[in-house]
Amino acid sequence: MSTSKLVDGTFLKRLVIINALVPALILAWDGYHDQLGVNAINFLIRTTGLLGLVFLTLSLLITPLRRLTGWNLAIAPRRQLGLFGFFYIATHFLIFWLYDRDGSFGDTLGEIIARPYLWFGFGALVLMIPLALTSLDTMITRLGPKRWKLLHRLNYVIVPAGVVHYYLLVKSDVRQPVAFGVVVALALLVRAIWHYLDLRRAAAKQPTVLSVKKKFWSGEMVVARIFVETHDVKTFRFVMPDGSALPFEHIAGQYLNIALMIDGKRVNRSYTIASSPTRSHYVEISVKRAPDGHASQFLHDQVTEGMRIKIGAPAGKFYFAGHGERVVMIAGGVGITPMMSVARSLTDRCWRGDIYLLFGVRERKDVIFEHELAQLQQRFPNLHVEIVPSSERGRITKEIVQAFVPGLSRGPVMLCGPDAMMTAIRKILVEIGVPDGEITQEAFVSPLQVIEQVPGEIATGEAANVQFKRAGKGTDTSELTILECAEACGVNIPFECRSGICGQCKTTLVSGKVTMDVQDALTSADRSKGVILACQARASNDVVVDA
Repeated sequence: MSTSKLVDGTFLKRLVIINALVPALILAWDGYHDQLGVNAINFLIRTTGLLGLVFLTLSLLITPLRRLTGWNLAIAPRRQLGLFGFFYIATHFLIFWLYDRDGSFGDTLGEIIARPYLWFGFGALVLMIPLALTSLDTMITRLGPKRWKLLHRLNYVIVPAGVVHYYLLVKSDVRQPVAFGVVVALALLVRAIWHYLDLRRAAAKQPTVLSVKKKFWSGEMVVARIFVETHDVKTFRFVMPDGSALPFEHIAGQYLNIALMIDGKRVNRSYTIASSPTRSHYVEISVKRAPDGHASQFLHDQVTEGMRIKIGAPAGKFYFAGHGERVVMIAGGVGITPMMSVARSLTDRCWRGDIYLLFGVRERKDVIFEHELAQLQQRFPNLHVEIVPSSERGRITKEIVQAFVPGLSRGPVMLCGPDAMMTAIRKILVEIGVPDGEITQEAFVSPLQVIEQVPGEIATGEAANVQFKRAGKGTDTSELTILECAEACGVNIPFECRSGICGQCKTTLVSGKVTMDVQDALTSADRSKGVILACQARASNDVVVDA
């Protein structure tokens, strides 16, 4: 058995935890047996402080070590090193407060104010608290990878502050704090240089990309063609009724919304755009027929060429515009659709970077776009595709990912597919060494049922007026949602799914009435406070929204 199989991320994390606990156990043992020396409290304060600085410095060295050696597993225990750094620094302060200052808040505060070295030490401890509280994986999801990563860059302030604290504390022999200072300074300098070079490389490789119109377009399009992709997937191509170019522009990976009339009820669904944004006269979606899919069954069984369907586009923040030297895409099942849009777009523009597409399916018959992908591979050597049928090879594993993408340690990595698959793959990528903030994923969400009968059109045919109170802007509409009106006016309302599920577009209705087809994300408390879902709400009369 190879060393790489014996040593994995879990092993390294456990190794760090065990070894990090050893000093604490030794100190506890020596304290219990009165073997801490003449000035036991001073010894404990200095030892725990030094241990904390050691662990924090080691956590700062992980990234340089990984990039210099190519050993991606080194990143696995970084969080444990940081947490033990916080543990020892917090213990360092608690001993100082409880035993050196006799647990007195006033005396401790006075000491901190009077002594400059404590400014830096206490300041570093305070900055570490939010980092420790957000160290769990659930906090990455709650804060979002970008904000979580930005918050944890406080380490670049905390560790130098700890070194300054140590230097000012030492009165004679400053060799140790100076040594820490040199190591930390070099680590930060190397990081800064690499960051600068990464930005330069990204700028040099940045292609000319399509600009995206801020205005969200909504209107009718015609089903021009229907293609059968597999036994349960069809592709629907939409064009403008007059044959003109699309009235919107999108980035590969974004989606559109469709409004279907099924049994006299409006059913809204969101589907990823599978076609390339370089194709300016049509847009395509590929839909899998689901056994319990109200909309997908209607599309497969009832929609025919020539029918007109209400479309709203573009939407979504899951996309790749062509920045960087490589993109890795991992898809499961019909989650291939945004990846196909990216692959089509990049090959259409002859993008020079490497494109890796790892595609997991249940059986070979479930492979969507198989022939097109094979043709693209023949024409573009930088496109690498591997299909993994679970019936033949099992699910996608860490070994499969590492063998397919050589030297995978950086993003961007795009994931799309079933939730369980994306959770498992994300965990694998982090273990390999890919920063969590450089992994993006898309989940398909749609309402399970139609909530309401379609509201009737305004009897007089007159448009309702929508005013955004804080922005001081407004528009007239007879059919747009509040979110679409906001986008037309340049008013920023956060959103994600546009299906009434995620609740990110919640906003308060100040006056007027709206109707909503889907209200899944609203609680009874929300409704009592006049909160609406901007992506679902349509004005029944003149309305004012708190946005």
